Amino acid sequence: MKSVYQLIIEKINGTFNNENYLPWNKLNLTEQDIQYVINLTSFIKIEKQAVPETDSCYCNGTMRNFAIEYRNVHGYVSLFVCIFGTLANFVNIAVLTRKQVKIAPFSYILTWLAVTDMLLMTEYMPFVLYLYTDSKLKMSRFSHGGAIYILIHTHVSQVLHTMSICLTLTLAFWRHNAIGYPEKCNVLWSQKKCAKVIKYAMFLPIVICFPSFFMFSIQSIIIYENNEYHRLYYLDLSELAKSRNELLYILNLWLYAVIIKLLPCIILIIISIALIKALHKTTKRQQKLQTSTTTLTNRSIKLQKIRRKVDRSSHMLIAILFLFLLTEFPQCILGILSGILGRCFFKNCYHLFGEIMDILALFNGAINFILYCSMSKQFRLAFRELFHCVNYF
Repeated sequence: MKSVYQLIIEKINGTFNNENYLPWNKLNLTEQDIQYVINLTSFIKIEKQAVPETDSCYCNGTMRNFAIEYRNVHGYVSLFVCIFGTLANFVNIAVLTRKQVKIAPFSYILTWLAVTDMLLMTEYMPFVLYLYTDSKLKMSRFSHGGAIYILIHTHVSQVLHTMSICLTLTLAFWRHNAIGYPEKCNVLWSQKKCAKVIKYAMFLPIVICFPSFFMFSIQSIIIYENNEYHRLYYLDLSELAKSRNELLYILNLWLYAVIIKLLPCIILIIISIALIKALHKTTKRQQKLQTSTTTLTNRSIKLQKIRRKVDRSSHMLIAILFLFLLTEFPQCILGILSGILGRCFFKNCYHLFGEIMDILALFNGAINFILYCSMSKQFRLAFRELFHCVNYF
């Protein structure tokens, strides 16, 4: 008796016999079969020459078992993170747009970063409810409308996440200029120029992700159940992506791994090292100033306050960049290895850890509120005034 997995693989490889339909309720279904069919509608989960779960060529053993076990709870964990992150980013926007906070370009960039993170998590919640929270196999998951929804989710989530990456890079560049060229920072990052840069950061991801819009198409397979034929819809690589030895698929994979993941990670590592060095120099300078003078003038006191404020915001940015690297670097490594080792690695490793990478990205977008509260006195004061939490902040 053939399983659903085997039938779909035959359909994909062109060896499926349309005259020999098997009753759906008599198929030899296993948990792996059901999970694999469910995953067909998610991202690029399907392969032309698919490898059965028992014949994995990479990522066997403990790693595979952990990823499969986490998949069972991913829906509930990600839903909780999305709800918390959406509310937290809404609060971030409310606080950062107050008059005493929004005047700085730093806050202006943080506001739009919160907007993109909030939109990403708001969009991810229906996807979680649709695909993960009910373990039963439902025909509605394979409807034409469901396949369209998964296709839209795939593109929208990628664009929003890339926008978040571009805004994080913008934030890092601004902070680097603020410390390295403090006398020119107000000129280089005026309110108008900052708004212009943010527009580019929001538009550029659409251009970068444009090739992926042609990667997938909706395919279908017919099954027989309860004396009726049913057509199931799922996502597969488009004919354009499969043509010329899958040239578009390979190019898009390298574009994703190198341009969207690796390049931002390298830039942020360089900027983070530069910020740490600048903070170290500033700390040494302050120590020399304190030891060389016994009394502080009003001017020196004011300068020390400014420096402490710059240090706090710089420490906050370093924490944001560290979390970003912790989230994006594993995806970068897996993407590059997928390009080098081929589709077997992509299916058995990148695909396998898809839910773990998703939850890391969601957690990264949700945790910023805690960082702002713990590291920014100005944010805490604005939060207290907005929500009248005098006893807590």
